[in-house]
Amino acid sequence: MPILTSTYKPKFYFKSGFVSTVYSGLVRKISLEQERERLILSDGDFIDLDWSFSEEKSKACIVLLHGLEGHAQRPYLTGAAKLFNANNIDAVSVNFRGCSGEVNSKFRSYHSGETQDLVDVITHLISEKKYSKIYLKGISLGANIILKYLGERDSVPKEVMAAVAISTPCDLSGACDELHKLKNAAFSNRFLTHLKTSLKKKIDKFPNSMSMEAFNRIKTLKDFDNIYTSKAHGFIDAADYYEQCSSLQFLPNIKTPTLIINALNDSFLSPECYPVKEAKNNPNLFLEMPEYGGHVGFVSKNNVYYNEQRALEFIQSLAFC
Repeated sequence: MPILTSTYKPKFYFKSGFVSTVYSGLVRKISLEQERERLILSDGDFIDLDWSFSEEKSKACIVLLHGLEGHAQRPYLTGAAKLFNANNIDAVSVNFRGCSGEVNSKFRSYHSGETQDLVDVITHLISEKKYSKIYLKGISLGANIILKYLGERDSVPKEVMAAVAISTPCDLSGACDELHKLKNAAFSNRFLTHLKTSLKKKIDKFPNSMSMEAFNRIKTLKDFDNIYTSKAHGFIDAADYYEQCSSLQFLPNIKTPTLIINALNDSFLSPECYPVKEAKNNPNLFLEMPEYGGHVGFVSKNNVYYNEQRALEFIQSLAFC
């Protein structure tokens, strides 16, 4: 599809990618009541789903996936859930394995290309919850998962009608390189601290799975992927993980109407993370590249973010609601 022209124009102080990213991650607050459901996955592990509902009974549901070391209470999920609930669409915010406050029951966890857990969630929504209209929205790592899910298979359930991907690291290797640059040191150090804290809890629970010597060799995010992510999930090393799981290669095969919003001043994204060619050659892909927005920092009025309003508009424009 033709590249979409963005109408996002934030106030001048949110034109800074750094300011909008930090504000959205640390300052924004959303009040939302959620109900928790534990889902047993196909491999016997579990994840926790946090639900919020529209006032009227709905046959439509949006699945929300968080980013690296996030959870279902992050404002970028609760904000979207609240908006969709107000428009007669239920919302299920997925906590990835180990992200709901309890260590999951296997040494493996989640990663940027883990789509089987999403398959299990969608199957649950169709077979048990009886939703006939399902929409997907992912943030950052969660966005990459959604794009990979849609493009790696020949077909998706007919109930999955549209998807939205926000601040997507379509090329994981390039995004990793960007995160390791000095400009992103504050962010990468924060991510690494959270990841190592979570991993230490896993080692305490599974002491034979990794030595403390190996743990202590983790100094960067790429070290983490080399030493833990790749080994725990069946990849050779970080490079193999990035190559197999980057969603960029799967975009040509996406048949579900999908909107990608990646800000041009997102310091986490490399040039390869803006899939212009892929969008132009696939009638199901819609790519919007606002000048501003940072990483998931599309601040707008009334505490409803631009990307959330656009996600709703995109889905409503498809006349599925």
